[in-house]
Amino acid sequence: MYPPDLVAPMKADLTEVGFQELQDPALVDAALQGEGTALLVVNSVCGCAAGNARPAVKAAIQHGTKPDRLLTVFAGVDREATQMARQHLQPYPPSSPSIALFKDGKLVHFIERHHIEGRPAQMIADNLKAAFDAYCA
Repeated sequence: MYPPDLVAPMKADLTEVGFQELQDPALVDAALQGEGTALLVVNSVCGCAAGNARPAVKAAIQHGTKPDRLLTVFAGVDREATQMARQHLQPYPPSSPSIALFKDGKLVHFIERHHIEGRPAQMIADNLKAAFDAYCA
């Protein structure tokens, strides 16, 4: 478990722009099964990948088309909530950070950690914007 003071700024980076932090598995399950679209960010302390993921999703949600709900869990902190999120992300293996788009309870787009590492935030944001146009219109 990471110290709260270490992860607080990383959590705030998303919650301050409208992401709902889900710390309870039942809330994760309900939020991901709902109608409409939901963007889920599995947040992480990993500097290189998470340092690109958070700016990417913040840029992507400025796009004209965006998901109905913005959600986040924090790997290594909100363990049970993250475990529930990962059940919804199957068949993909655990990956943090990662970014998932759901439509009507179905996973329709997923960006794994290895697609985040070494890529600029703008490239990741452009990928998400294309997914938003395809699934959130």
